[in-house]
Amino acid sequence: MAEGIFRDLVEKEGMSHQISADSAGTSHWHTGKPPHQGTLDLLRAKGISTEDLTARQLVREDLESFDYIVGLDRSIMKDIEKLTRATSNEPEYILLLELIDSYTTDVPDPYYTGNFDEVYELLYDGCTALLNKLKQTI
Repeated sequence: MAEGIFRDLVEKEGMSHQISADSAGTSHWHTGKPPHQGTLDLLRAKGISTEDLTARQLVREDLESFDYIVGLDRSIMKDIEKLTRATSNEPEYILLLELIDSYTTDVPDPYYTGNFDEVYELLYDGCTALLNKLKQTI
């Protein structure tokens, strides 16, 4: 969901040629699969493209090629740190909701909570803050 929202925001700002985004999980459970149907339904209802959204696992090469690595919860950030030890690149690591005044730093997983709308709102705010941060560096 975060990737779809962020790509949409970047496109609306006319910055697709300057900013790219790709999402990956730290586990392999859903590799090759599309997002949950609840996510697809919500993004489509918001007019956000779901094209090319397919799960993949984070690999060490991602840490070498991206300038920013954004995590949605602290557990994910710990998993990312384990991969980081063997890289020569030093991307900036960001816990998404730390960019906004949120009641939590962890994005809840709507698969378990069923609250896709709440997650959308948190991600939208976090992605907006992330884009604003990136715009300051371009």
